[in-house]
Formats: sequence, structure tokens, C-alpha cells
Amino acid sequence: MEDMTTRPMTFGEMLVGVDFNPSGDPKVNRVKQLCAELADIVQDNLTSKGHSQLSVGIHQNAFSEILNAQMNIVKAITFKY
Repeated sequence: MEDMTTRPMTFGEMLVGVDFNPSGDPKVNRVKQLCAELADIVQDNLTSKGHSQLSVGIHQNAFSEILNAQMNIVKAITFKY
């Protein structure tokens, strides 16, 4: 993985908060990286061409679902009770 201190974070990395992992759990890092990559793919598609209002809404929903999945997966793998 490229050092994020030498380059700006991608949209996906910012979306999922890839640099926030108080537990230091490597599984959390991996989940966040995978979800960041998904978000970057969607973002690249959105910015690569003009889109209708409906298309933009679908992309925005995809971002929300990626973020929701990331948060739920992190919760599942760090759940203590």
C-alpha cells in the first residue's frame, strides 16, 4: 500500500475514513481499503462522463451503500459481546 503521507487521499479513502482505526486491527484496515477502492471505482465512473440526474442519484446511493457496508463489516469484526 502506498504511503498516504506522500500523496493526497483518494475520494474513497476520505469517504471511509481509512486513516481512522483506533483498535489498530489489520482486518479493519483491509475492509476500509477494499471499500475505498469500490468508492473510487464509482467516483471515477461518475466523473468520466456526463450523467443524468437519475445516474447521479444512483452513484450517490452506491456511495451510501459502500459506506454502510464498511461500517457494518467493521462493527461485525470488532463486536465484543
